[in-house]
Amino acid sequence: MAFIDKDFMLQSRTAQKLYHEHAEGMPIIDYHCHLVPKQIAENIQFRDITQLWLVDGHYGDHYKWRAMRANGVSEEYLTGGTRSSWETFEKWAATVPYTMRNPLYHWTHLELSRVFGIDKLLCPATAREIFEECNALLATEQFRGQALIRRFNVEVVCTTDDPADDLRYHKMILEHPFGTRVIPAWRPDKAMAIEDPKAYKAYLAQLGEAAGMEINSYSDLIDALQKRHDFFESMGCRLSDHGLETFYSAPYKQLEIDLIFKSVLLGKTPDAVALDKFRSAFLHDMAVMDANSGWTQQFHVGAIRNNNSRMFRLIGPDTGYDAIHDLPTAAAGHRFFDRLEAEGSLAKTILYCLNPKDNEVMMTMAYTFNDGTVPGKMQFGSGWWFLDQEDGMRKQMNALSTLGLLSRFVGMLTDSRSFISYPRHEYFRRILCDVIGKDVEEGKLPASELDFIGGMIEDICYFNAKNYFKF
Repeated sequence: MAFIDKDFMLQSRTAQKLYHEHAEGMPIIDYHCHLVPKQIAENIQFRDITQLWLVDGHYGDHYKWRAMRANGVSEEYLTGGTRSSWETFEKWAATVPYTMRNPLYHWTHLELSRVFGIDKLLCPATAREIFEECNALLATEQFRGQALIRRFNVEVVCTTDDPADDLRYHKMILEHPFGTRVIPAWRPDKAMAIEDPKAYKAYLAQLGEAAGMEINSYSDLIDALQKRHDFFESMGCRLSDHGLETFYSAPYKQLEIDLIFKSVLLGKTPDAVALDKFRSAFLHDMAVMDANSGWTQQFHVGAIRNNNSRMFRLIGPDTGYDAIHDLPTAAAGHRFFDRLEAEGSLAKTILYCLNPKDNEVMMTMAYTFNDGTVPGKMQFGSGWWFLDQEDGMRKQMNALSTLGLLSRFVGMLTDSRSFISYPRHEYFRRILCDVIGKDVEEGKLPASELDFIGGMIEDICYFNAKNYFKF
């Protein structure tokens, strides 16, 4: 009997009914991911399962890297680039049995089953057979990048793109559509990163070139970003995203922001007070820009990054050395949104927290600013990063259910660079149906309302996102 069977994680008959009749067949709207547009546009054919799953140049699955390091696998098999694809895959296969109770164990076998039709457990004894079977399939047209996306009935993909990006690969996709809409999403984090003046000046040169203007003042910065914002909108963009340690809402005067910006251009590193003021002004101006365009803004809050300084010097950022932060978010977040609401400039918003202590904080923050104009205008987003696993998803659903309307939730996203991470939507849907099914079986929800409950499941899986984002 296969480990990943048809009723995997569905612990009641009601959960099974809800999943198979209402959740399983819903299309996917992946409204936040990190797929590389170039790979989509060029319809990448992966060299082998190691490139697809583990290491692809600078990119790779940081979840797997962290697990392999913890299991005693040295860096030469990961980012070192000195080992063969088979040797790296062999180390992962040896690690998998040790990931039991980690979501990687479920995800690994879901992806083997759903993508490759392989229902064997990955371990040292099966590693060579699985490696060769996957590689043979990846050599076919049916396993190129675009086909992998279509395989999971993905209707929309939103990538994550810098304002200075020329979006050339999005243009290529528009010229050669393949059945899934691929839309850019605006991620202006680098335009706020004044803590490193040298790097910031280099970035401003790129942004200025993209906008066709020189950036010599803060007002120039906002003008350049507005030009790029308009260009992104012309390319179908309807969402922004910000990666923050916490919210920023310090009081400031415009003259202060102008002076801080000029001092950074002169190479002066801003102190903590100046950083807080600048970030507060910048985020407010970006939020107003989004509201004026009718976009949805997303805030991913609570990561502390690049914590292993030795490895950061060796292999750079985004390599598995980030963690959960514990900064307070409530006071600054409420001030930030209150100002926007008072000015009539509060866009549709999704909040994500990385620290589970902030689940109820973020949930109540979002619902403080719903205004009745749009169902679910202010959203508490799905479990993110370290929390997009069973326990994190259940806690997020429970916080949302207890303090708000689960029925208006826009559901799951991949937040992934992998072309085969779409089984995470299945994982989410199974957990959702298990949560609701358990309530029905225990009499906490009426069995007589299964038709309505089934519709609610369909909404959370697909229709809420479709209606909310209006792509």
